[in-house]
Amino acid sequence: MRNKTTYTCQSCGHKSARWLGKCPGCGQWNTLVEERAAIENNKVRGISGQAPVPVTEVVTTEEERYSTGLQELDRVLGGGLVPGSLVLVGGDPGIGKSTLLLQAASAIAGGIGKVLYVSGEESVRQIKMRAQRIGTLHSNLFLMAETDMSVVERFIKENVFSAVILDSIQTVYHPELSSAPGSVSQVRECTGMLMKLAKGSGVPIFVVGHVTKEGALAGPRVLEHMVDTVLYFEGDRHQAYRILRTVKNRFGSTNELGIFEMRGVGLVEVLNPSELFMNQRAHSIAGSSIVSSLEGTRPLLVEIQALVCPSGFGTPRRMTTGVDYNRVALIMAVLERRVGLRLSSYDAYVSAVGGVKLDEPAADLAIALAISSSFKEQPVLDRLVLLGEVGLTGEVRTVAGMEKRLQEAAKLGFKMCIGPKDKQIQAMGIIDYIGVQSIHEAVEAAIGR
Repeated sequence: MRNKTTYTCQSCGHKSARWLGKCPGCGQWNTLVEERAAIENNKVRGISGQAPVPVTEVVTTEEERYSTGLQELDRVLGGGLVPGSLVLVGGDPGIGKSTLLLQAASAIAGGIGKVLYVSGEESVRQIKMRAQRIGTLHSNLFLMAETDMSVVERFIKENVFSAVILDSIQTVYHPELSSAPGSVSQVRECTGMLMKLAKGSGVPIFVVGHVTKEGALAGPRVLEHMVDTVLYFEGDRHQAYRILRTVKNRFGSTNELGIFEMRGVGLVEVLNPSELFMNQRAHSIAGSSIVSSLEGTRPLLVEIQALVCPSGFGTPRRMTTGVDYNRVALIMAVLERRVGLRLSSYDAYVSAVGGVKLDEPAADLAIALAISSSFKEQPVLDRLVLLGEVGLTGEVRTVAGMEKRLQEAAKLGFKMCIGPKDKQIQAMGIIDYIGVQSIHEAVEAAIGR
C-alpha cells in the first residue's frame, strides 16, 4: 500500500506538501504536523447506496424520538433522541460530561434496551466506580475500554444497541492512519466512521469532544459540520450549577438550554431555574433589575446587577459578565445622550447573576435600569420586571414571546412590568403593565427623577 506524507494544520485541516511555519489556511503558527495517510483510505464511500428520486415521491414518516431519561437533556435535543443521530458533547475538563452521559446511558438501558459506553480515557473499573457513586448500575449498560476505532466499529456491528457513547473522540484512532490520536486526520476519519454507523444502523451515538483553552471544540471545524447536534456543557467547576446549551441541532431549536446541579450523587435536573436565580436576591438595593429572558421555549427570570462608580483614571473601565460588552457600551451612550446621565467619567461593571449568558435584545431595558439605578443610588420599584429592546434614539421596542415572559414573572410573584407600549399586552391582564415609548419614560417610571 503506497503512503504519502503531507503536513496537516491541526487547527483548520489545511494540507501542505512541505512544512510551513505559518498555516496558509487559518494564519496560525506552528500548527502543521507531518502525517502519513494511505491513498486507498481517501476513496469516497456512500452511506445508503440508493438512486436519486424526485422529491415529490419521497415517502416521509413522523420523526421518531425517545427519551434519554433526563428532561433537561431531552429539551436541548429538541424533544428527545432521534434514532441514527450523531450528537457531539463538548465542555471543559471536569465539568461533568461523562457523568451526564453515564446517567443518560443508565436511563436508556433501563427503559429501552442495551447501551454501549466506550471510554478511551478510563478503565471499566473506574467507570463502574463512578456508576456506583451516582447510582447508574444496570445490566443493560455495557462498558468497553478501547481506543482502536476498528475494534469499536466491529463490536457495534456485531451487536444490537439502543445507543452508543464514545468518550472521547480525541482518544480513539484508526489503525490504517499513522498520525497520532487527536490529529485532524484521525478525528475526521473516526467521526466519519461513527456517522456511517449511526446512519446505516439507526443507532444514536453520543461523542464527547475536548475543548481548547479558548473554549472552542478541539480539532478541525469539520467535526462540528459532520455531526447532527452540538451541545456545550458550561459552568464553573467550583460552583454547583451547570448549563447545557445547544449550538447546532438538525432536529430542533438551537435556543434551548438545560440546567443541572452537580451533587455527590451526580447531576440533578433543575426544573424551575427562575427560582434558582432569584432565591438569593436582596430587595431594595440600587443597581439591580430583573429581566424575563426567553431561551428557546423556556422563560427565565434573571437578575442584572450594575455598579457605577467614579473613575480614578483618565479612561473609565467597562467590564461585563454574562452580557455583551458592546451592547452595554451602546446602552450607556444612549443613557448619557437621551436621559442625561453623565456616565463618561464613571466606571461601569454589569453582570448577569447565576452564570447565565444573555444575548437577546430583550435584556436592554433591564441593563439600562440597573445602570441608572446604580448611578442615581436609588433602587427600582419592588417586584418589578423589565422587558424591551433599546434603540439608538432612545425608543423602547417590543420583543417576541411577551405572554410567556409575563406569565413566568407572575408565577414568581412579580406584580408589575415596564415594557414597550402595546395595547394588546396591556389587555392580557397577566400583570400590571406600564407601557413606555422611550428609555427616559422607563427611568422615570421605575426610579423617578
